[in-house]
Order: sequence, then structure tokens, then C-alpha cells
Amino acid sequence: MSSTPRIDVSTRAVSADDAVSRLTSGMRVFVHGAAATPTPLIEAMVRKASLEDVTLYHLHTMGPAPFVDPEHRSRFLSVSLFTGQPLRAAIEDGAADFMPIFLSDIPSLFRTGTITLDAALLQVSPPDAHGYCSLGTSVDAALAAALSAKILIAEVNEQMPRTLGNTLVPFARLDACIHTNRPLHEHLAAPPTALDDAIGAQVAALVEDGATLQMGIGAIPDAALRLLGNKHDLGIHTEMFSDGILDLVEGGVITNRRKKVHPGRIVTAFVIGSARLYRFVDDNPLVEFHPCDRTNDTSLIRKNDKVVAINSAIEVDLSGQVVADSIGFRIYSGIGGQMDFIRGAALSKGGKPIIALPSMAAGGKASRIVMAVRPGAGVVTTRGHVHWVVTEHGAVNLFGKSLRQRAEALIGIAHPDARASLRAEFAERRHVVLPSA
Repeated sequence: MSSTPRIDVSTRAVSADDAVSRLTSGMRVFVHGAAATPTPLIEAMVRKASLEDVTLYHLHTMGPAPFVDPEHRSRFLSVSLFTGQPLRAAIEDGAADFMPIFLSDIPSLFRTGTITLDAALLQVSPPDAHGYCSLGTSVDAALAAALSAKILIAEVNEQMPRTLGNTLVPFARLDACIHTNRPLHEHLAAPPTALDDAIGAQVAALVEDGATLQMGIGAIPDAALRLLGNKHDLGIHTEMFSDGILDLVEGGVITNRRKKVHPGRIVTAFVIGSARLYRFVDDNPLVEFHPCDRTNDTSLIRKNDKVVAINSAIEVDLSGQVVADSIGFRIYSGIGGQMDFIRGAALSKGGKPIIALPSMAAGGKASRIVMAVRPGAGVVTTRGHVHWVVTEHGAVNLFGKSLRQRAEALIGIAHPDARASLRAEFAERRHVVLPSA
């Protein structure tokens, strides 16, 4: 049987400037994010001097974000649905905006027309023999945007992995495309520290054989993953993963055998990491990518047993409120999928929702365990949803504990230098003197 020839992208490809010529003033435009950020199209969009009053909707982007440069701020309004380093300063300065929203709810914004998208800027893989491109490393909200936007403009990148699952966009659906062959944006892990390893050890001790993991990106999840080599039959159902799971997959620790939702498969909405990670997901039937309203659907998450959700925080107050998206009034990231998985893990049989954080911030000058969250800070996980809180000094489960029991437990895992002042503040505010350790 002869194979069907692949589509020659070059027959349709145009320059980046020609591709974005379809954008007009006043449009609402989705921008693909993370490793899939279509940098050449963003740069061309900003070069189009006639564009005015364009609203950009996106999750965290990687690489340059010239649309928030001072000379372009009057032309573009960036609205982050989850933000990162390129946009933090602009949001703080009022030059960009931020929308607090659960990751699981974002696709419905576009599907229902709550936000009507005029166009979407995407980065996709080359089309296969059947004429389908893959959304590659980031399906998350991009599939809903691709299905909803009136105009699709894509960077077809020879180095974008072809990922499997619900990831496809017909090449014929693209209104314009450019053809590139460039490396994806990478996020390389920092060398581990003794503090990271201490917190990671506390988290790893809570993971049982047969658990299904959700983890974010960063030093603490990576440290915990490094310490799971003695576990058996772990699974992955998460909104994202990075390089930290690769050694566990190759070592036979992650098998996904005991999962009830997509058994035998790693399930995710997007990945960020190194070139090694992008090679791993390329055409790999072990990994299924799905939109984030599926990966983060609490009713699906809870069907797996022993779901361990590992998430981070900026601060936790003595009642158990978790601040994860902001430092006071300064927006740092977003709600993301923390609440989706904290609740899903809590409802899972044998599940463990975990908030893990260092006990101190600001170079050891400020406690992350606090009497009250600072003004302007956003509570991402409520005190009614919180269960496990972990620092390098221990792990405590707040579920079923009263305010004074919670305070006593949290002070016990705060930095020793902060414990006396926390007890004094609690006594002043709650009129209860907690016992010293």
C-alpha cells in the first residue's frame, strides 16, 4: 500500500508580515503560549504600524513580548489569563491587564462567545499525510481558540513536536501561515539546592505506590520527583509537566497502570522544558495531550485513586488561606489549575492535595507562613479546600482542624525564627495563647 504524500507547506507559506496582514484594528486575538509562543508572528504583528486597539488574550508566553514595550502600549492591550516573567512588570505598571480564572474555565470563554475571538496566532507542527497539524507542546486553551477564532494565522515549525491526543488543526483551516525551522523556547531547570531537596523529601514521603501525580514546574516538584525512584506504578494526570518525570518514565517508575482515566497514558495539557522533553513527546503514544477543560475537570481527576496534587504558594496564613498568584497587589502568575487539582485530589480515594513552599522568603528575611495575607494578595486555594501544607520543616494536614489547631500546626512548620512572633500575633488577634514547642 502506497503512503499518501505529505502536504508541501512551502506552497502556501508567506512572509510573517504578509501573514499578519489579515489582522485589523479593534480585533480580539488569541496568542499561543509557553513553548508554542509564535514569536515571529508576534514580532510581525507589532511591526504592522496601522494596527490600533488590539486586545491580546493569552496564557504565559515565552520569549520577547514587544507588544508591551512603551512605544506600542497604546496600540495593544495584553490580557493575561495566567502570566509569567515577560508580562509581570507591564501588569504592575498598568500597561497590561490580568484575568483571574480557573484554568479549567478558560476554553469556555472562547467556545461560548464570552470572549469572541477575531483571530488566533498559533504555532503548529507540519501537517501529516492526512492534512492535520498538531498544536504540539500546548493544547491547553489553544484548541478552543483555534475552533472559535474567525481567522487562524499559524507558524508551521518543522521543530514543533507532533503530539497525540486531542491536538489537531486542519492545515486547510489556516487562513495564512509562515514556515519556520527553529528551536522551541526552552525552560531549563536550575541546579537543585539543599532547601529544595529538603522540601522535596517531605513531599516524596507522602507519595504512595500507585499514586497519580499532578505537579507544576519548578525546583520543589523537580526535587520531589528526583526522590520517587523507589516507588512503583505511578501515573501522571496533570495540566503540565517538565523534564522531571523523564527519568522516572525511563526507569519504569511511571507506568500509568493503575489509573482509571486514560490508563497506560500520561495525560497533560501542555509541556515546558528542554529539547530532551520536546523529543520525548514527539509522536509518542504514551503521552496524550488534551484541552485544559478536560485535564483539569475535577469530575475526571477524582476518578483516579491516590491523586497527589503538588502545588506551590507565595504565602499561607494561619487559617490556611493559600496565596499563589500574587505578591500583595503585584500579579505574579495566575490561578491556573491549582484549585482544580486541589479539589480533585481531595475527592480522590486516598488522594492528597499538597501545597509546598519554603518557610522563608526575601532571602530569609520574611516568613511565608503569616498571620494574615498581605493587602492586595489573592487567595487561590481557600482555607476550606486546603489539606496538606509542606515546608522544609515538616508536613501537616489541616483538614478537619480548627483555627487554633491549624495555627499550631502551621507554626510548627514555619521557620524557627518566625515561630515566636507568629504565636504572639495569633494571641493578639484570636485571644488564644498557643503552647510553645
